[in-house]
Amino acid sequence: MTQPRDNEDLEALIRQFQGSDLEELHIKAAGLELFLARDPQARAPWDGGAHGEATAAPTPQAAPQSATSTPSPAPAPANAPGAAPVPEGFAVIRAPYLGTFYRAPKPGEPIFCDIGDTVEPGADLCLVEVMKLFTAVRAEAKGVVRHIYAKDGDMVSEGQPLFALEPVD
Repeated sequence: MTQPRDNEDLEALIRQFQGSDLEELHIKAAGLELFLARDPQARAPWDGGAHGEATAAPTPQAAPQSATSTPSPAPAPANAPGAAPVPEGFAVIRAPYLGTFYRAPKPGEPIFCDIGDTVEPGADLCLVEVMKLFTAVRAEAKGVVRHIYAKDGDMVSEGQPLFALEPVD
């Protein structure tokens, strides 16, 4: 396998992993090590901690991605910290994939949004990071942030509710 050239290659690799039946993927090629796992407690072969980082991975900039929103009510997974049912008619913004949830673009900078804020379509709500690849999760419609399901720095699962937005005309 050749080394991924840019963010698009890494995102494509992550999507392929997500669409597969694999539980873990460890790639070592041309100075890049990549470890993907469905289990958030899985350990990278080279890491002594609970969540591995690629020691030679490139550090890409934030890659925009629209998050899936659903207007129907959907309860948060029972394992989600602070999980609460989503009120009927609210849009649910979900995690695009397994990764770390960040409310601000960088440590010490202002957060993207807070409860009670009105957000416009395309507004960044948070970042989800996996293997130093940051994806901006964006609002698809105008709404008021009524609930934030994850805490800054939490590990989130693919499809896990992150925000509940009350639609605004």
